[in-house]
Amino acid sequence: MGTEPDAERSLAVVWETIAERFPDAPAQVQGDRAFTWAQFDRRADGITRTLLDGKASRADRVAQYLRNSPEYLEVSHAALKAGIPAVNSNYRYKGEELRYLWDDADVTAVVFHGSFTETAAGVRGRLPRIRQWIHVDDGTHPCPEWAIPYEEAAAAAGGSARVRAPWGISGEDLFLLYTGGTTGLPKGVMWRTTDFLEQNNDVSRVHFDVTRLADSVRESLAAPGWSHISASPYMHGSGLFGAFMAMHEAGCVISLTGSGFDAVELLDQIDAYGVASVTISGEVFTSRILAAFDAEPGRWDSTSVRHVLNSGGMLGEASKRGLLAHWPDAAILDGFSSTEGFGMGWSVATRADIPPTGLFTPGPNTQLLDENEQPVAAGSGVIGRLSVRNRLPVGYYKDPEKSARTFQMINGVRSSVPGDHAILRADGRLQLMGRDSLCINTGGEKVFTEEVELTLLDHEAVTDVLVVGIPDPTWGEIVTAVVAVADGRTATAAELAGHVKERLASYKAPKLVAFVDVIPRGPNGKPDYPAARAIAVAARPA
Repeated sequence: MGTEPDAERSLAVVWETIAERFPDAPAQVQGDRAFTWAQFDRRADGITRTLLDGKASRADRVAQYLRNSPEYLEVSHAALKAGIPAVNSNYRYKGEELRYLWDDADVTAVVFHGSFTETAAGVRGRLPRIRQWIHVDDGTHPCPEWAIPYEEAAAAAGGSARVRAPWGISGEDLFLLYTGGTTGLPKGVMWRTTDFLEQNNDVSRVHFDVTRLADSVRESLAAPGWSHISASPYMHGSGLFGAFMAMHEAGCVISLTGSGFDAVELLDQIDAYGVASVTISGEVFTSRILAAFDAEPGRWDSTSVRHVLNSGGMLGEASKRGLLAHWPDAAILDGFSSTEGFGMGWSVATRADIPPTGLFTPGPNTQLLDENEQPVAAGSGVIGRLSVRNRLPVGYYKDPEKSARTFQMINGVRSSVPGDHAILRADGRLQLMGRDSLCINTGGEKVFTEEVELTLLDHEAVTDVLVVGIPDPTWGEIVTAVVAVADGRTATAAELAGHVKERLASYKAPKLVAFVDVIPRGPNGKPDYPAARAIAVAARPA
């Protein structure tokens, strides 16, 4: 791997060049803390210098055990500068889950918020590979004696020279993204940094020539970009990618300050900074935003919002209509992707056109395949498997068997097949059905949970829903819906089953409905199906 300029196809080069081009432009804001692009880049150099201690090697990995913050993105930049992967770490994990993750990822350094000090201390003794612990002061726990204060590390760059590892950086460096999915242990998906750069390049408003990256950044950016807020966590793909896309065009990323999502703070920050783009994840975010607007009408202007990226959880038509009433010039992009293959499809909603829930325009590299691995004809009604071709991950970290199952040669082309099923309608749009891992077998019939969820989500009283199968002596499994309804609205199990039967085959209708106040979801809005299944089992009559 070379270190000549053309080989340095990395987001690090983009951000370093932006820091040279617009040194005094705002890059990161959180509460009363603000950093220019020059400060952001220099602080990342300091973290890079700290990571490159006497034992550093290309085999190092740095874990981000952090909530949304400027430090999260500084560490991301530092890892790219060092030519090593950063490892996203779910801050809701308990000790054993973190130990598994960091051991599996071969982590050698951990950057952690002070509020996680006790958990970090509890696993230290069982992770001998980790050489460095870097403590970010969040006003909770002081820096322990076994850790390095983050501000000390951020100041370690010394003079003005850019920090590089002895081995340099390359487009072949590894970008590692751990995903828990909806079931099972977290698994690391390996991307090359050049592929990740080009993915950001494709979906951003500004497109650089990656063969002459630094020069193209200088030529293409006439002014700093717009301000962005990822309401969803950076530790998950959608929140991180939203921030990266804003940074790709020299924008400013504003991190919310709370330990959980606060819709009031989001709306305050949108008005304070004229925020143009926002990343959210499904109904768990939207319902709180709309509730805040309803509770204090007239408090916020919010009309600066132009772009809303929603990923990780579906939005119903009513929710989109509600958001667009307050953000009238915005476009809501529902992104359908997976960590194993970006860009499966998109659905764009504006005030003038809100498409039906769960219908997506397929991406340019997306194919729907039948059981013989041939493309499904539009309008045929065949339920096919979705695949993505061309720019793909290298595979799963340290798991060649799982890599072989997901990344297959199909008709002579390497493809990613994450397990999603869909129907290709006559109009060319994909109608999502669900994943293999969540398919319910009831009386010999297959029911894909997502199809039923999307149908129930369009009921006027339903604000959120998960569908699961639970064991049944007669049917094998029965379709069960865990449902949350809007305040002041009511719905019965029979009414919801009837709503499904009006649109789908009767065997897909829920035989049992469990009503809850809040649907179990992770902090990124992704469904917690094991928790939903436990609720469904507990709600079943004896």
